[in-house]
Amino acid sequence: MQIMIGLAIGLVAGYWISTLDPETSKKLVDIIRPFSQIFIRMIRMIIAPLLFGTLVAGIAGAGHFKDVGRMGLRAIIYFEVVTTLALLIGLVTVNAMRPGVGLTLPTPTGAPPIAAQAQTWDQILLHVVPTSIIEAMATGDVLQIVVFSMVFAIGLGMTGEKGRPMITWCEALTETMFKVTNIVMLYAPIGVGAAIAYTIGQSGLSVLWNLGYLVFTLYVALVVFFVTVLLPVMMLFRIPILGFLKAIKEPALLAFSTSSSEAALPRAMECVEAFGVPRRIVSFILPLGYSFNLDGSTLYLSLAAVFVAQAAGVELTVGQQVTMLITLMLTSKGVAGVPRASLVILAATLASYNLPLEGITLILGVDALMDMGRTMTNVIGNCLASVVVAKWEGEFRPEGAATAATAA
Repeated sequence: MQIMIGLAIGLVAGYWISTLDPETSKKLVDIIRPFSQIFIRMIRMIIAPLLFGTLVAGIAGAGHFKDVGRMGLRAIIYFEVVTTLALLIGLVTVNAMRPGVGLTLPTPTGAPPIAAQAQTWDQILLHVVPTSIIEAMATGDVLQIVVFSMVFAIGLGMTGEKGRPMITWCEALTETMFKVTNIVMLYAPIGVGAAIAYTIGQSGLSVLWNLGYLVFTLYVALVVFFVTVLLPVMMLFRIPILGFLKAIKEPALLAFSTSSSEAALPRAMECVEAFGVPRRIVSFILPLGYSFNLDGSTLYLSLAAVFVAQAAGVELTVGQQVTMLITLMLTSKGVAGVPRASLVILAATLASYNLPLEGITLILGVDALMDMGRTMTNVIGNCLASVVVAKWEGEFRPEGAATAATAA
C-alpha cells in the first residue's frame, strides 16, 4: 500500500512538473532524480552479497551437485523455449501493427546515442567466466557472480566438514542480507515516487502523442505473451494463478516503477520462497534467469529492431527476420537487469544488419515507458520459472503459499 501511495504521488508530481516551463521543469527533475538513484544504489549494494550467500549456502550442502546439474539443464531448456516464443511474438506483433510505417528518422546531430558493437559467440562465451570476482561484484555482473558462486560452492562442498563453518557463515550472510533488504524497503515509497516523477517530468505525457503507437504495440505484445505463454505454463504445471500473482505483486510493482530488475531481485527471492519454492531453487534459478530469461527484454528487442527498420523504410525479408531472431537468442543472453541495458543490445543488433543507429533516437523519448512494462515482465517470468522448476523437481511446497497468505 505504501508503494502504491508513492507511485500515485510520483505520477501526479511528474505530470505537474511536465506542465511547467522547460527551465523550471529541468531544475525540478534534477532535484528529484538523486532520490530515485539513492534507492537503486541501495538495492544494488545488496545484490552481490545476497547472490553469493544464497548460492553458496544452497549448493554447497552434500547431495546438491547432481540437483544443480539437473536443475540447470531443465532451467536452460525452459528459458530457451520461453524467450524464443517472446521473440516470435515481438516479430509477429510489430509486423502486424507496423508502428514504424510513416515515421521519418531524425537527422543525427552528433555521435550515435549508444556506441555498441555486435558481440561474437566467443566474446559471449568468454564473458561468462569472470577474470576477477571482485570486479564482477563491483560492476554488478549477475552472470559472472552466479558462475563464481557455483564453482566456489562446489569446491566448498568437496572440502567436507572443514567447509562447514563457511557454509554456516554463508547462511548467516543470507539471513542478514534479507534483513538489510527489509530495511532498504522502508525507503521504497520515496524511491519509487521519485523515479516515476523524474520519468514523467522529464519526458512529459505529450510524448505519447508522438510515439504512443509504438508503446501501445509493445504492451499489446506483452499482453499476448502473458495470455499465450505464461498463463498456459501456469496451467500446464498446475500453478495457482491468482495465488502466484498475489505473491509476486510487490516485486512486479517495484520492477515496473523503477525499470530495474535488480531493484526487485531481493524482494522477488523472498516472495517466491514464501510462495512455496525452496530457497536453494530460488537462489539458483532466479539469478540465472536474470541473464538467460529476460522475456520482456527479448520481446522488446525483436519488436524495436523491426520498428527501426520500418521507420528507415527498410523491408526485412522473412529470412532476415528469422536470422535476426537467432542472433537475438544469443546476444540477449547476459543482458544486465538494469535500466536501459536493452538499448545496448538493440544498438548492436541494428549495427549487425546495417540499420541506422539514429533510429534509437526515435525510441529514447518513450523508452522509459516501455522499459517499465518489459522489466516487470522479466521479473514475473523469472519468478514463474522458479516455481516451474520447483514443480518439475517435485519440491514445490503449497504450504509456503498458505503461510504467505496468512502472514499477509
